[in-house]
Amino acid sequence: MITKLLVANRGEIASRIFRTCRLMGIGTVAIYADPDATLPFVREADVAVALGGSNSGESYLVIEKILDAARRSGADAVHPGFGFLSENATFASAVLDAGFTWVGPTPANIMAMGTKVEAKALAAAAGIPVLPSGVATGDEPTAWLGMADNVGYPVLVKASSGGGGRGMRIVTRAEDLTDAVIGARREAAASFGDPTVFLERYLPTPRHIEFQVFGDTQGNVIHLGERECSIQRRHQKIVEEAPSPVLGAVMRETMAKASIGLARAIGYVGAGTVEFLYDDASGVPEFYFLEMNTRLQVEHPVTECVTGFDLVRWQIDVANGVPLPVRQEDVTTNGHAIEVRLYAESPTEDFLPTFGHLYTYEPSDMVTDVRYEHGVETGSDVTTFFDAMLAKVITHASTRGEAAARLRRALAAMAIHGVTVNRDYLVDVLGDPDFLAGATTTRFVADHPPRPGLSLSEADEQVHLLAVTLVRSIRSRRTDTRWSFARSGWRNMGQHVQSIAFESSVSASSGAGGRHDVTYTWQSETQATVYRDGRAWPVRVLACTSVDETTDRITVELKGLTATIRVHSIGEHSWCNSPAGQTAWTELPRFPPTTIAASAGGPIAPVPGRIVAVRVAVGQAVAAGDTLVVMEAMKMEHKIEASTAGVILEVRCVVGDQVDAKQLLVVLGEGPPAPSQ
Repeated sequence: MITKLLVANRGEIASRIFRTCRLMGIGTVAIYADPDATLPFVREADVAVALGGSNSGESYLVIEKILDAARRSGADAVHPGFGFLSENATFASAVLDAGFTWVGPTPANIMAMGTKVEAKALAAAAGIPVLPSGVATGDEPTAWLGMADNVGYPVLVKASSGGGGRGMRIVTRAEDLTDAVIGARREAAASFGDPTVFLERYLPTPRHIEFQVFGDTQGNVIHLGERECSIQRRHQKIVEEAPSPVLGAVMRETMAKASIGLARAIGYVGAGTVEFLYDDASGVPEFYFLEMNTRLQVEHPVTECVTGFDLVRWQIDVANGVPLPVRQEDVTTNGHAIEVRLYAESPTEDFLPTFGHLYTYEPSDMVTDVRYEHGVETGSDVTTFFDAMLAKVITHASTRGEAAARLRRALAAMAIHGVTVNRDYLVDVLGDPDFLAGATTTRFVADHPPRPGLSLSEADEQVHLLAVTLVRSIRSRRTDTRWSFARSGWRNMGQHVQSIAFESSVSASSGAGGRHDVTYTWQSETQATVYRDGRAWPVRVLACTSVDETTDRITVELKGLTATIRVHSIGEHSWCNSPAGQTAWTELPRFPPTTIAASAGGPIAPVPGRIVAVRVAVGQAVAAGDTLVVMEAMKMEHKIEASTAGVILEVRCVVGDQVDAKQLLVVLGEGPPAPSQ
């Protein structure tokens, strides 16, 4: 029986597995790369082993380092989590050969479903519908074009190994196919160590529906219902729910039988997910096999919520040789569960990954019955070395509408300061009429693009602006060692009007954000008038208390309505939080700083990353929108494009370079290239 479990992973999934281990009385071992040394999962384990290295290729993907950590820590079992080596048959075999218990499917299971090409063949042999496809072999684009013609446009170029949206490209025109195959191969090789890609018929508006299956070593295989995961960006899920809002009883049973049949065909052991594309655009519902994930899924909590089962406990029990605790007829579901993935990214900038220091990361205590799976905490640094997912937030209720409402409110009330995240977009999605009506397809994000605005109303935003203005005034007076006894703006010849200006990144009223000029006067210790846009706002301060050296909680009364806002300030930056949501403000200097214009223009790196392709040379003429450089950051490729037409004067990077954020990559000019020196 397992007594000490090493989790060969990081972040929130490591913490999740440790939680069940503590309930079962099992010891725990964490492993970590250098950038992860201070993350919560490292402290939560009984023992933590440093792997060294700053990226996954130097740490979480090095099998020998992980096995050595297991030996040194006294572990007797290894759980792979998800991602990294979780679907690597070589790793599973190495763990078993080294004498450890493997908490996962057998190496044979992983190999059978390890590549999408072989998995599709097995599914077809089992009688499950599959989409037309073919492997893009060789290096001759003519062959790829011929295959695409046979498959039929639009086609999806897909990595045969791995998942998470990496190594995928949608191609609607023949002239774009070659670049798509080359790019997908490069990304697949970097992410999964396997450059094999294939072409598959692309369905424009399907749903992504998957079934959770489980097998034991006695030959029992059951399913635990379905999850719908259709809301995705870059082919990566951001909202998942159980059950699907559209499956009827007959279709659910048909897809469940197909899932169990495929699992039984390969003698499946442990947790797995059979994924399908469900297409009802024609009015006649059809489904097609997509892939099988031979691991625990990111979205497993929604299944746990509706079934009441602990899937990690089941994984450990099955690895110990214990049979499944229930039969298929014993499985029932209760209510509805929804999960969202909280990512460090900027939705309005094409979901570009973000990074930085989390000055505050706190769920609100204003909303109860919410499940949080955290990978970070207040004070964590979000780096560019690993996946950008910070946490998952899950709710479970008797109805889908109630689950969505509670989750939306819980997200809005979270305090997340210092790093841009996708929280506001998730809040918008959960309140969108199409989402609430169950009209969710894989085109949902494209049809509901992020807006440059807040989830707050204009009135709530106004209260936040008043709060940050008054708190900064009060805090300034408190910290004044000479005049702290006098109220702000006091003069012996009358009250002095004070001014302050803020910049917000977005605005509830305009969507675009911008400058906010405010003036204010204090009539007494508790009464002030704030002036903005020619309007006067009489405000009564009922309370203002310091939470810590950077945070105040202020209660104000405006027009007979009382609101409490938490204001957190770091230097010129402030964040306001209330049950309505969060806003961010930057106090502008009274006198504009002197700036020096850049001597050369051109595209810059949006985030730190590695250069994987340079598409231009000095002297080359380019048009607006042409790809100049391709860089990799947070496991995704990002194209750096020309914003205007011009001529390449300098190329300041080469393939393999590690570049910093805002580093100039290419110098683009209007005239001919500069003469060589």
